Amino acid sequence: MEKKDKRTFKLEKVVLSIGGTGEKLDKGHKLLQYLTKGNPTKTKSRKRIPSLGVKPGLEIGSVITIRKNPEEFLKKLLVAIDNTLRKKQISKNNFSFGIEEYIEIPGVEYQRELGMLGFDVTVTFKRPGRRVKLRKIKRGRIPQRQIITPEEIIKYMEENFQTKFI
Repeated sequence: MEKKDKRTFKLEKVVLSIGGTGEKLDKGHKLLQYLTKGNPTKTKSRKRIPSLGVKPGLEIGSVITIRKNPEEFLKKLLVAIDNTLRKKQISKNNFSFGIEEYIEIPGVEYQRELGMLGFDVTVTFKRPGRRVKLRKIKRGRIPQRQIITPEEIIKYMEENFQTKFI
């Protein structure tokens, strides 16, 4: 029986999110539906920020997670930013970037009712054994070596997606 290498990791999920209130939130919600053919979730605020007009329970964003075949979707999103990322966009276990206008994604047409919108993308990685930390029964702590370092993420992205880092 072949033994699995515990140091390997894989792409776990791609999360798309957009913030706003009122009409902008509705347009952002429709945009995420249009891009992913899924049903995004609206997020609600927990704090009161009077200067921004935010109160607890107010819908302030929309988010959707792509777990099935995230590599294909990520390739399209990376083309929109010319396959280039900054090193400061990477942290432990994940990296994030923004897309300023959704029409930069190949194969996506301009939607008149949406107008021009941008959104944020967060890509998360995981190693085997991460579930030990997340499960409800017999939850355990995972060691520091389970964390995926920014250097490992850079190497993975350069090999699998030909991404350039500046």
